[in-house]
Amino acid sequence: MAGNSFGQFFKLTSFGESHGKAVGGVIEGVKPGIDIDLDFIQAELNRRRPGQSAITTPRDEKDKVEILSGILDGKATGTPIGFVIWNADQRSKDYGNIKDVYRPSHADYTYQQKYGIRDHRGGGRSSARETIARVVAGAIAKLVLKSYDVEISAYTSQVGTLKLEKPYTELDLSKTEDNIVRCPDAEVAEQMIEYIDKVRQDKDSVGGVISCVIKNSPVGLGEPVFDKFHAEMGKVMLGINAVKGFDYGMGFKAAEMKGSQHNDEFIMDGDEVRTKTNRSGGVQGGITNGEDIYMNVAFKPIATILKEQNTVNKQGEEIVSTVKGRHDPCVLPRAVPIVEAMAAMVMVDMIYLNKMYQ
Repeated sequence: MAGNSFGQFFKLTSFGESHGKAVGGVIEGVKPGIDIDLDFIQAELNRRRPGQSAITTPRDEKDKVEILSGILDGKATGTPIGFVIWNADQRSKDYGNIKDVYRPSHADYTYQQKYGIRDHRGGGRSSARETIARVVAGAIAKLVLKSYDVEISAYTSQVGTLKLEKPYTELDLSKTEDNIVRCPDAEVAEQMIEYIDKVRQDKDSVGGVISCVIKNSPVGLGEPVFDKFHAEMGKVMLGINAVKGFDYGMGFKAAEMKGSQHNDEFIMDGDEVRTKTNRSGGVQGGITNGEDIYMNVAFKPIATILKEQNTVNKQGEEIVSTVKGRHDPCVLPRAVPIVEAMAAMVMVDMIYLNKMYQ
């Protein structure tokens, strides 16, 4: 079935459902001899796992990764890396009352229409629990990127109407993990946490924005027409659950500017060509220019809220439904490592693709 794999040269195929026995995947394209730090992979999973704070779902999953193949004595063997994370704290009975109900703004109706069958337990394949596989692959991609000195940092920059007004260049991104909302500004972070908790108590949800910065990108990544760097990055970010928008560089703000205001003038920095400004976000003509790549990923409020809502059931009857279960009031804190993971996977795939020209 299409739609379960990413990448041309660095490839992930994932499998599993939210309330199935496990979620896992197969990673291809990791070159033999690369050091694979299992503790680092687990640390990345811990950043994504549920139950990590008062503003995330209380579902208690340890998300311990089990490597099945492709790694020997801490190094990649060059063969497919198979892995699995066993589900341990499912409460499928919480979803019994919505077996035949189409939850507002969920994939219930579209899955039913497309496949003629759907897994109602936590959303099945459409659940964000599938992103565990992406975080494992992204962690391995980050290990590959070490040899290229590429650094990827994502952080929560907006929750609801609460925004970080400072550009990333004025932030200390090393402080992102200092608080449970993963915002590098302590004062704004506290406001975000209080707001998310208020929304949670009101049995509602809230969206926001995750920003991501890639430093030390090689020049020349991306293809000129259909595989532009920013297009590939946008595709994977829009493939993350609950994502509604993506921009890079000045993004939609560029629509308000004149060319003289937006253009990045070239300068010489020693014997290196650089740009005086970086409004292009490190990408020109769909190809990276070596400057910082920066982007924003907009997340909607998650659709599962514990309030009564009007909907329709499988029999075509209009009803009032209440959803049970354990859910995040805001996905952003746990989505930060997912954004980083997808960015890392695109970077490795594009680096490998670019080697065809060298």
